[in-house]
Amino acid sequence: MLKSYSQLLNKIEQEIQNNPYLGSPQNLYDPLNYILGLGGKRIRPVLALMGCELYSGNIEKALPAALAVEVFHNFSLIHDDIMDKAPVRRGKPTVHEKWDTNIAILSGDLMLVKAFEMLQKSEQKHWPELFSVFNKTAAEVCDGQQMDMNFETQNDVTETEYLEMIRLKTSVLLGCSLQMGAIVADATKEEALKIYNLGVNMGIGFQLMDDYLDAFGTPELVGKQPGGDILANKKTIMVIKAMETEKEKIQDLFNDKNISEVNKIEAIKTLFIKTEADDYLKQLSEKYFSLALQNLKDLKVDESKKLDINELLIYLQNRSF
Repeated sequence: MLKSYSQLLNKIEQEIQNNPYLGSPQNLYDPLNYILGLGGKRIRPVLALMGCELYSGNIEKALPAALAVEVFHNFSLIHDDIMDKAPVRRGKPTVHEKWDTNIAILSGDLMLVKAFEMLQKSEQKHWPELFSVFNKTAAEVCDGQQMDMNFETQNDVTETEYLEMIRLKTSVLLGCSLQMGAIVADATKEEALKIYNLGVNMGIGFQLMDDYLDAFGTPELVGKQPGGDILANKKTIMVIKAMETEKEKIQDLFNDKNISEVNKIEAIKTLFIKTEADDYLKQLSEKYFSLALQNLKDLKVDESKKLDINELLIYLQNRSF
């Protein structure tokens, strides 16, 4: 992992470990500490700190925003896992599997409250901008999740619709993270918007890569059930592309109630390779990472301050293929 990223990641991990959530009933609070304790890339809170550093801000002042976005992200994961019926998250049982669905729903709700409480610890002068960005992003993430769920039973999803869905569900939160870091560092509104766009393009490239890994990655690399998107009949870019020539076969596989999970995953992956949908996805991911790199070049800060984010973009683009 990149040196700068690792240093900021360690700071986030220390904050999480040193400030566990305590309360009663205990089985309501335990899931919060459990899912936060599973680790992960912590890319969103690290980006908040990077956004602050980029504009010469004090990252200590950005910690409330960074932690708020990480708590919010994990709230969304708890609820997403329930909706997706996912058994594994980061290599461990999901919250609803370890406890039950009702506890998972309530614990997720509590995490959302805690995210707003954490953001309120930011300097008061930044509250209007921070809460405006955070509230808008939180609503957009919900919009994206509903679109994702709708697509599972929709056979005519377009590439444009899918990209809009992942922009809302995933990418805006990366943009929000960078933008809040810039706000805390007193960046201009113009610069804060530029770095937001950087995060959105990074997020689309990042999510497209995750879609690839979900099908072709190893359990160790993905940290969750391989082929989960295929089993959930998600209309990823690879599915959309493959359906241009293999629509009937893919629909039959999606509708087959008797096929085993392993056979379904392998059959769909074979069609991805046959139609070169996997290569198409890689090229599309590279396009968005290139847009993010251009956004970075356009920022009006010293070039030396851009190095850490530049290295992160390159690392994320090449982490699997």
